[in-house]
This record gives sequence, C-alpha cells and structure tokens, in this order.
Amino acid sequence: MSELRKSLGTLQLLAFGVAGVVGASWIYTNSTFFAAYGAGGVILGLCLGVALAACVALAYARLAQAFPRAGGEVVFSFAALGRGPSFFTGWMLLGAYVSSLAFYVTAFGYLLGRFIPALDTLQLYTINGETVYLPGLAIGVALTFAFFALNWFGISVGAQVQILMFALIILGGLALIVTGFTVGSPENFFPAFAPDASPLLDTLRFVVPGMTFLAGFGLVAVLAEDAKISPRKIGLTVVWTVIVAGSFYVLVLLATAWVQPWEEVAAMKLGTVDAFRAAGFPALSTVAYGIAVLGLLTSFLGLFVASSRILVAMGRADLLPRRLAAVDERTGTPRTALVFTLVITLGLGWLGPGAVTWFLDTGGIYLGVVWIMVVIANLRLPASRVPRSLPATVLSVVGAVGALAVIVLALWPGTGSSLVWPSEYLILLVWFVLGTILYAVSRRTDPQTSLRALLGHDLPDGEIPARRAATAESNSGETR
Repeated sequence: MSELRKSLGTLQLLAFGVAGVVGASWIYTNSTFFAAYGAGGVILGLCLGVALAACVALAYARLAQAFPRAGGEVVFSFAALGRGPSFFTGWMLLGAYVSSLAFYVTAFGYLLGRFIPALDTLQLYTINGETVYLPGLAIGVALTFAFFALNWFGISVGAQVQILMFALIILGGLALIVTGFTVGSPENFFPAFAPDASPLLDTLRFVVPGMTFLAGFGLVAVLAEDAKISPRKIGLTVVWTVIVAGSFYVLVLLATAWVQPWEEVAAMKLGTVDAFRAAGFPALSTVAYGIAVLGLLTSFLGLFVASSRILVAMGRADLLPRRLAAVDERTGTPRTALVFTLVITLGLGWLGPGAVTWFLDTGGIYLGVVWIMVVIANLRLPASRVPRSLPATVLSVVGAVGALAVIVLALWPGTGSSLVWPSEYLILLVWFVLGTILYAVSRRTDPQTSLRALLGHDLPDGEIPARRAATAESNSGETR
C-alpha cells in the first residue's frame, strides 16, 4: 500500500499543531468569559486546563513515538485494543474534526462581517437564530476549495502557508503581550474576581471550556506519517504543541486584563480587540482582530489535512471503505480522502454557525472520549513497545479523569456546560447510531492484516497485545 510522502519538518509539524489549536473566537469572546468567571477564573482555569491537556499529551507523545503513522489515535487504539475500539476512537475523532470544519465554512464570513457590514447582506436563511448571508457563505466555500487545492499536489505547499500564518500569529501575540505588560498595570487585574464570586468555583468552572481551547493538539500525531523527522521528535512536538499554545492563550488573555481593567473588558463586545482600542492602541486592536482571522484559517487548514489522514487510517484497516486509503503515487497525497473531506465539509457547512454550533458542542464530548481512549491504549500496550515512566503514566491518567469530567458535565443537565436539549443530544445520538451502522456493515478482515496495513510493515507474533482479543472479535463477527 502506498505511503504518504514525508514532507514536514519539526517547525512545520509544530506550526500545524499550535496553529491548529489556536482558534479565532477566544480573542474576541473573552469579554463574555471575564463577565462569567472573572479574569482570575479564566486565567487560572485555563492554566488547569492546559495542565490536564499536557498530561494527556504525555500519552500521545509515547504512542506517537512508537507508532508514527497516519491517523494517530486510530492506530494507537487498534494496536492496543483491537478493531472495535479503533473504529469507535476514529469515529469520535472524525466527528470532532468535521464539526469544526463545517463551522469554519461560514464562521470566516461571519467574522469578517463584524467589521465589513457589506458582507451581511443578501440574506439566505436563518437557522438557530443565526442568519446565513450569501457573501459570507461564498467566501467560506471559496476558502474550503482553496485549502483543498493547497493539499491536492502535496502537503508541503499547505505547510509553508501554515508556517507563514503561524509566524504572524506569534508575532502579533508578542506585540499584544509586550505592550499589555509594559503599559498596563496589575491594578487592572487585581482583584481578579468579582466581590461576590467564589474564586475556587469560578476557576473550576472554566477548566472545561479551558480544556476545549486545547482541542486539536492530537493532529500532530495524526500527521506523523507526513513528518520527515524522527519518531522521538514527533512525540516531543505533541507535548510542545500543548505548552506553546497554552502559554500563548494565557499570556494574551492576561495582557488583555493587564492593559485595561478586566471589569471594563467584561462589558465590552469584542474582548481583546476592544480592550486595546480603549487603552489607546488602535493598531494593536487591529492586530488582535488579525490573530482571530489567522487563527480561524490555520485551524481550518490543519483540521482539513488531519481529517483526510484519519480517513486514510480507517480505510487501511477496513473500518471504512478501503478506497479512502488510496494514495496518489506521484504526489504522495490521499486524494480520495481529500475529496471526501471536501464533500462532507461543504455538506454540513451550509447550515451556518447557528446550527453547526450544535455540532461543535457535541465535539467536546467526542474529543474527551478520544483522550480517554488514548490513555487506555497507552496503559494497555506493554512497556517494551511503549516505554513509559510512572510519573508520566500517573499524569496521563489524571488527564483522562479530567476528560471524563468534561463528558459528565456536558451530558449532565444543569451544570452550566450541559448540552442543549434536545438538539445537541439528538445530534450525539445520531452520530453514535450512524457509526454503529457503518461499523456493522464494514468489511471484516484479519486483524493482523489490518494492523500491518496501519503500521506499514509486518510485526513478529506476540508483539501486539490486542492480537488475541482482536482475532476473537473477528471470529465472532463472522459467526454473526
């Protein structure tokens, strides 16, 4: 089976990881967060969220080093747990990524429309309170095709574009951070909580949304087969992705509360964008807006590429149709998977940000499940295959417990992080049912054959701990 072309160096892989994590909305919605949790709750809660994500990243790093193959989590769970858990993991991951991609189709036009009123004309329809306008939708569709074209002839071109946007985001963030701490005052930040607030409770309440800020760091592992660096460096890049992205979030948000009293920022409409304008820095206000635009573009590009690699892995293992694993011999790109990603992105993207928000909220549950599955896979594989230390193992379990908390808080009504009834619960149910049907009708192949296709080589007997369980599952599937 053809392999993906190895084109990504360390910096390019880090750019896909960090820029794929740093999204758009946080830069202008932090005023809402400040109002709800206080600046202290946002900053401290985010720090805890970053810590938990870093714990999970330790498990990712070990597994990515052992299995530097396309699909990341799909490969990990198949090697450790077998066919069924692998499909479940891949399906959850695909649901999370596709939800974000669909959102980006109209989110870019929506973001531009906040500053270019002419884009909010030619109304098409309204879903869940959000109106979709023709200019914004057209921009999103054109952007989707542009990212598709960037990757049609290889990932290297898209990687160069990603690096450029990544560099601009970092430089813009540094300008905000340096200015905020230089001209701002700690009196703008302290006291960090509202007088009638509970600091501990507000901090803990923001851990859940804080963890979702870090969603996407796993795409480093998903793109491992595209990397031309050593497996060890791939693993380290996963951890550095969380550290760099998390630090960027914390410092920019802290600078926002430093340059202008956070209570005033909480009453503003566009968070950091308005805060720096009110502090007398209109140019930096534009920079903050530019970070939001670039963050959306980089996340869009990163998840578009990553989604195609998940499809490749699931195709290789016959979890989805085998043709999705096809790789063009000349360019080394998975063109069939790219076409499928394009179709499903546009197929859902037309719904607009109002409806797709339902998918985004359920996406947090999907990612929580994936994180837990990765930690379980890390524990299940023998140390001879995935070397690990006791502290790293304990920390990864802590991260999995945090992910489980995210899922419970989302599913349990009335927590403040609960899914919207009934729409989001129905979407979650439909995605599970659709996955169950696809798994039931998927082609049953010998688990060893599927695993060899995933790993790209033959493995000696006894090296795969899930071998016996996977074979038993295959046999039981045939008797059914």
